[in-house]
Amino acid sequence: MCNKKLNILLTGATGFIGNTIQQRIVADGNYDLTIAVRNINEQSDAVRIIKVNSLNAYTDWSHVLKGVDVIIHTAARVHVMDDKSVDPLTEFRKVNVEGTLNLARQAIKAGVKRFIFISSIKVNGEGTELGKPYTEDSKPNPIDPYGISKYEAEQGLLALAETTSLEVVIIRPTLVYGENVKGNFHSLMKWTYKGIPLPIGGIKHNLRSLVSVDNLVDFIVTCIEHKDAKNEIFLISDDDDISTADLLEEISKGLGVKNRAVNIPSKLINTAASAIGKSGVAQRLSGSLQVDISKAKTLLGWHP
Repeated sequence: MCNKKLNILLTGATGFIGNTIQQRIVADGNYDLTIAVRNINEQSDAVRIIKVNSLNAYTDWSHVLKGVDVIIHTAARVHVMDDKSVDPLTEFRKVNVEGTLNLARQAIKAGVKRFIFISSIKVNGEGTELGKPYTEDSKPNPIDPYGISKYEAEQGLLALAETTSLEVVIIRPTLVYGENVKGNFHSLMKWTYKGIPLPIGGIKHNLRSLVSVDNLVDFIVTCIEHKDAKNEIFLISDDDDISTADLLEEISKGLGVKNRAVNIPSKLINTAASAIGKSGVAQRLSGSLQVDISKAKTLLGWHP
């Protein structure tokens, strides 16, 4: 008699991280996979595809959750650099807090065992002192609306875990990179490929933790069944921190182009960025943001 496979519900399955999770679970063949998407563009024998129009406090998940054992929740209103909404925090809360907690409450009613929430290192803050990485015990310090909304969702999920049978796993990845990456990392690659002389070749004394999408997905899959992941928070990276200058060098090598970055002292960059109201961008380029992933390694025996 064969054991029934666990049924996984994946939200955000068409996103950068979600798509990689989908491919990994299908390739492994260890689980039955249901994906919730806004638009059904194709049918697949490998996954069950269900249309869900939106993610907010009023979304009805009843037709999706039947028979689901574990939810991997990657769907979110993501961090955008030039947010045009009048009240960004309210908009982030609608999706990332209210939408997430609505799904979790309906999951409890449906008998879902575990809820894996993909949060963000922005819950911890925007930067660390060199050699003093964030840990799971660091005091949260979210600064922008995206980070605040992710932190509030975490708090709501942990409160539900305390009072119900739902097991919650919270994962805070650092900047994620990999094939089909979007956002800042994609911009760096595009400019490097075009041979634009970026003025950040002199940023050699900072360290930033990054995580490849494959390492992140491997950790998420580890958390599907691992008993010690229950009701825990994890910070995740490749465990191989890198300076901005070295990152540009590695991107250039990977793209097979000459690194044309210009060596300008980071102090000058920060001063110039402040003058044009872009100090946040300068901090992300010249500052450090490191995480310690010891907990993931010791508690779950996971290694990137």
